[in-house]
Amino acid sequence: MSKKIYIAGCGGMLGEAFHEQFKDSYELKCTDKDVNDSWLSFLDFRDYDAYAKDVKEFKPDYLFHLGAYTDLEYCEKHPEDTYATNTLAVENAVYIANSLDIPLLYISTAGIFDGAKDLYDDWDMPNPLGVYARSKYMGERYVAENAKRFLICRAGWMMGAGPSKDKKFIQKLMKQLKDGKKELFIVDDKDGTPTFTHDFARNVKALIEKEYWGLYNMVCGGETSRLEVAAELLKLTGLEGQVKITSVKSDFFKETYFAERPPCERLVNRKLNLRNLNLMQDWRVALHQYMDKYYKGYLD
Repeated sequence: MSKKIYIAGCGGMLGEAFHEQFKDSYELKCTDKDVNDSWLSFLDFRDYDAYAKDVKEFKPDYLFHLGAYTDLEYCEKHPEDTYATNTLAVENAVYIANSLDIPLLYISTAGIFDGAKDLYDDWDMPNPLGVYARSKYMGERYVAENAKRFLICRAGWMMGAGPSKDKKFIQKLMKQLKDGKKELFIVDDKDGTPTFTHDFARNVKALIEKEYWGLYNMVCGGETSRLEVAAELLKLTGLEGQVKITSVKSDFFKETYFAERPPCERLVNRKLNLRNLNLMQDWRVALHQYMDKYYKGYLD
């Protein structure tokens, strides 16, 4: 009989990849407060009683806690809502997983570092800068200190699910291109590592099957920058030479993106490499696959 996974906060871009990567080999129950797909049912994981009841009735072998507020500006403006969603709800997940004696998966972020270093491995000490980063880091710490068995996987600049659910960098650029923009203003002072949601979900699956519990950086290979990603995107869309990239400093967008962001969020998957279980592809390969899977005909 196949094992069962309860996935909370599964309505976003990462949830879409987890559903696709796990549905054939596990029995899933996928929930979210935004029921935007036929395979989702309603749950607000901030409601501890409802969360506990729903998970316990399903009797899963694993609990995956995916959801979080990831809009940094929203988080800065609404700290109480952010901590309730990104931190306290994670504590709920720990209580539930421990009471059922099952492993818990928590998704953390490269954004918990302050960017003072050029590259961060799994053992570097986080120093979160804003409300979002702090709420995620406190969730990470609670899981590490209190869950009986856990996986904490840190993602970088996420890309996945295409126009319907991607609210991040790639979709923002693609929307501008679709709107006919001939010039993209891209910051040249932000470095990081893209993370393709499907690679991420596959790598989680490999860790679970090996039962290699613990904390892992899990990003695509090849450190890069916003500028480099934008240039690669223009190549892949065939718009290189037709659309101009103008490099700007982060201050250029300070009215829209006022939340503090680290200058460098580059992670390296040191632990995955040491365990010989790093399935994450180079970011260029992953970006190519992402565009191929979700954006065919989008600009036509």
